Amino acid sequence: MITIRRLAAIAILATCAFAVLAVDKPATPGLGWMSGHWCSDAGGERVDEYWLPEAAGQLQGMSRTVAAGRVRSFEFLRIAAVDGVPTYLAQPSGNSPTAFKRTAGGANWVRFENPAHDFPQRIEYRRDGERLSGHIAGPGDGGKEMQIDFALQRCD
Repeated sequence: MITIRRLAAIAILATCAFAVLAVDKPATPGLGWMSGHWCSDAGGERVDEYWLPEAAGQLQGMSRTVAAGRVRSFEFLRIAAVDGVPTYLAQPSGNSPTAFKRTAGGANWVRFENPAHDFPQRIEYRRDGERLSGHIAGPGDGGKEMQIDFALQRCD
């Protein structure tokens, strides 16, 4: 015989299981195309960007720029759900993360934005075969719109 107490316990367990399943949805749907080792050699600089395959609803990556035998910059990167929205979290030079929420995307492209940040305010990636391109954009010095493009290719 099922008692009210048992029914309540079953209802609580079912609710908890449903909540766990809802939380386990990938935060980065359709962004697996970003994973891999991407690089460029241009203008005396070597740029390497690594994106690990999605795991536990996140993509994690890092970027490094080397010029004249010195590391010029590095950045820790992550795409994870923040308030249910896929969010690009950038940590240049290991600083505190800055969040950019996903605002647009499609097959093999995605845009993240943070209008409250100084520069950049927009980050965009596009994949075309073995190439990954992107840009960062927003107001530069004097408030004039500035865009920095980068072109990477798949590296071994």
